[in-house]
Amino acid sequence: MARVVTRVEGSPEEVAAWLEPRNDLVGEQVVPGEAAACFGAEAGPFRHYRRVADVEQLADGRLAVTSTTSFRLAIPYFAWLFVLPVRRVLARPDQGHRQPWWAPPDRLDTRAATVLGVLGLASMIAGYLGTLLTQTITFAAEEFGLAGARPQGYTLAAVRVGVLLAIALVAVADRRGRRPVLLACALGGCLAAAAGALAPSLAWLGATQLVARAFATALAVLITVVAAEEMPRGSRAYAVSVLGMAGGLGAGVCVLALPLADLSPGGWRLLYLVPLAGLPLVRSLAGLLGESRRFAAPHAVVALAGHGRRLALLAASAFLLALFTAPASQLQNQFLRNERNFSAGRIALFTLLTVTPAGIGVVAGGRLADVRGRRMVGAIGLAGGVGASVAMFASTGWPLWAWSVVGSVVGGAVLPALGVYGPELFPTSLRGRANGVVALLGVLGSAIGLLTAAELSEHLGGLAPALAILALGPVALVVLVLVAYPETARRELEELNPEDRPQPAPALPPTPTRP
Repeated sequence: MARVVTRVEGSPEEVAAWLEPRNDLVGEQVVPGEAAACFGAEAGPFRHYRRVADVEQLADGRLAVTSTTSFRLAIPYFAWLFVLPVRRVLARPDQGHRQPWWAPPDRLDTRAATVLGVLGLASMIAGYLGTLLTQTITFAAEEFGLAGARPQGYTLAAVRVGVLLAIALVAVADRRGRRPVLLACALGGCLAAAAGALAPSLAWLGATQLVARAFATALAVLITVVAAEEMPRGSRAYAVSVLGMAGGLGAGVCVLALPLADLSPGGWRLLYLVPLAGLPLVRSLAGLLGESRRFAAPHAVVALAGHGRRLALLAASAFLLALFTAPASQLQNQFLRNERNFSAGRIALFTLLTVTPAGIGVVAGGRLADVRGRRMVGAIGLAGGVGASVAMFASTGWPLWAWSVVGSVVGGAVLPALGVYGPELFPTSLRGRANGVVALLGVLGSAIGLLTAAELSEHLGGLAPALAILALGPVALVVLVLVAYPETARRELEELNPEDRPQPAPALPPTPTRP
């Protein structure tokens, strides 16, 4: 239980704000029957909240108010990150009924805050599982005697076949519910990833990762779907940004463990045992995660017919983006190791120092996408992030590090600005399947991008010219976002998808009257 005590002295007008209910991060209500002014939380991300304001008359005619607030945040696992900023807000009077800059534009309630914390932990698991092969494949290939970008590119491309299993999983979630499938994906992904520690060849490692990546892909899709179905209309992009940060934290754990690969030729296998630590976390998730409220509510079951334009728009977008981002991210370690002569430790340091600042772009992009709109934020993030990434691969020395930071920060805005469209543009009964199809096209684009980058790098003498050519995909996507994307900021899902609007009860026939 956190506690904040603030004492202020002044005229009745100067202390009046402390004697009125707050309406910023917390929506207070007066608790009747108390000797002093006492307030509880009518709305806000708290499991417990109580504020007592004691008033004292001073000798000079002024008043002294001592405000004592006790609270417990309703954010599982990550509450410790927010206690200090919440304390700073509550130590000041209400600042004009505004949310603080670090909070979502719309105030979260207890349920939304709890769901966001639970999904954040699930996103960490998905982030680790989705990064594991990318970070370790260059070391695994060396142990198996397979050098060069080509065998790694083909393995990374083949692993993406697992998206077909992911589509089946998210389709089940549309029929049976988000919660059971999400938990099954987290559990299955951890177990399949751990099996990679025993792989006798690169092909076997790819096979285990095919299954693990399928579960991780379905998990990531369902996390975003549940977030969109639970968050307030003005904070969906913010939620995606927070979950993206949590996923990045999971990926960061994998990067921090990467120096283990330098311990021995088989040291990379230790990273595949880490997901076993996720098993108790999955059990904890099961105790806190409820079914999505929009899935639990009555909703019409509709077919994909009639939603083809939106599906084609998002699928084409995922394809064009993945053409570049997949090889740029997944062959980066190979590039740093072979073309820039980085060790595993230096790769880990480079990744941490240049990717960590991406959190600035992710959080800022999420808030701007909710407040200012998705399209412009997404287009600027795409153009700036991809341009800086191409410059990074063409650089050496300190410009290599600098361009990587720029690309991470600017490109970070793309995740919340465009990532929220998938669950927003489809009704509840189609949300999982449609996003599974979008993921399939993204995986197809990533596979083609990896194969193309691997071949072009062999013929053009490096990864930089190959990525410069593949950057044409995101360039086309910038045009598509500005021309064809609808604006969805601050609109309810039922407004975007009229099929989910509650249907009026059928009118009863008139009661016959006797003659």
